[in-house]
Amino acid sequence: MRPADSAPSRRRFLAAGAAVGAGALVGAAAGAGAERAGALPGTPDRPDNAGVNGQRVIPFYGPHQAAVKARPGAFASFVALDLLPGVDRARLAAWMRLITDDAARLTQGRAALADVEPELAATPAGLTVTVGFGRGFVNRARGQRPDWLGPLPAFSIDRLEDRWSGGDVLLIVAADEPVTVAHTLRMLLKDSRSFAALRWRQDGFRRAYGSDPSGRTMRNLFGQIDGSANLAPGSSEFDAAVLAGDDAPAWLRGGTSFVLRRITMDLDGWDAADRAGRENSVGRTLDTGAPLTGGRERDPLDLDKSGPSGLPIISSVAHARRARVEDPTLRIVRLGYNYEDPPPPGSAALSDSGLLFGSWQADVNRQFVPIQSALDEADLLNVWTTPVGSAVFAIPPGCREGGYVGEALLAV
Repeated sequence: MRPADSAPSRRRFLAAGAAVGAGALVGAAAGAGAERAGALPGTPDRPDNAGVNGQRVIPFYGPHQAAVKARPGAFASFVALDLLPGVDRARLAAWMRLITDDAARLTQGRAALADVEPELAATPAGLTVTVGFGRGFVNRARGQRPDWLGPLPAFSIDRLEDRWSGGDVLLIVAADEPVTVAHTLRMLLKDSRSFAALRWRQDGFRRAYGSDPSGRTMRNLFGQIDGSANLAPGSSEFDAAVLAGDDAPAWLRGGTSFVLRRITMDLDGWDAADRAGRENSVGRTLDTGAPLTGGRERDPLDLDKSGPSGLPIISSVAHARRARVEDPTLRIVRLGYNYEDPPPPGSAALSDSGLLFGSWQADVNRQFVPIQSALDEADLLNVWTTPVGSAVFAIPPGCREGGYVGEALLAV
């Protein structure tokens, strides 16, 4: 990762813009404070702590892999694997059968077949297991490859590192309980030893189960509400934006795609910005996530509204404006997790912190790339964030009982 003083000069320009815009908004932000207080719309005012956390069970079998629509677990491990030489199509099918069988058992609170610690499987805690295929896997399977399956275009803000990028296979293990995540991941990696080698592992977290009211949008380590514009799972708009349709390869229809970006966050630099400057960089209030133009978290942005200075209240380079997509079918659905790792030895930093930014979308080129291109061109948050990892995977549809994930691609 590059030293701070070698950051692009454009970032310094944007930082200056944030300070100017923030000054114009101080009065408006202070005046709106009373209106912003209170619970988010449509959410209860008490934690979602009904029942015992560990007993939540999410069905494994179905038309889609469960995590695409399920409430995200509080803890997640994202793991990429590289295929070993000589693993052919038949061996890939055998591996996916093994992974599917163990995942189907573990998500229901039952031990995997070769589990020597079966007691650790008894607490599913909303466990989901998701399997994704990179370009190398689809090539090895001799399947039709979607044109978006591969590295993203180069973006000027990227400082990508191989140790956080790429991969032939993706495993996402998520649950509300970290021991469940650790045990499940170990079982799946033991299944994989003869087929693939570990490329990278990235662990993330959200608020623990019961800490926030049900349905409240997650917060990242900048304190921002992250994902306000997400479409509701189960809605027709969600399905249109996320699920692969007839224009996708036959084996992927009903599945989706997943992009994972590892984004470091300059928390020390963020600390130095005042509250108005922070809110101006996002275009939303920090306490409720409402647009700076007023309303509640999920109310639309009023991009034409001006402040006392005559300038737009939501800056032309505010993150919320740059990431906005009018057409619901062209949106992405965010799946974000925070990460915090120890700083490198000898570093003056307190931690290596950031966001594991994941997104579901039917077509990466049609949905994710245009949004990221707009953010790359001008986004005030670029002053404090740097993408250091990037990977793209196809997420095949779910499977029926007795079948396996990826069967449409691998069945002989």
